[in-house]
Amino acid sequence: MEFSYKTKGVCARSILIDVEDDTVKGVRFEGGCSGNTQGVARLAKGRKIDEVISLCKGIQCRGGTSCPDQLARALEQIQDQRKEG
Repeated sequence: MEFSYKTKGVCARSILIDVEDDTVKGVRFEGGCSGNTQGVARLAKGRKIDEVISLCKGIQCRGGTSCPDQLARALEQIQDQRKEG
């Protein structure tokens, strides 16, 4: 299932995330630093959601967040939505 997350405090405008069960199948950042966002997306692909959150949460670039941190926040939101039903 694909999810869209509107980012806050970073150059990327949003993140599109494809999740199947508890695995990240794909990530696409809209905007942002192309090299950085492509690298983060490739590293997240095929990993468990919890692992990506653990690796990316808290990384800071500017404004107390970063594109990897925003990805972690998006994945946390996906987990919360799935728990709610």
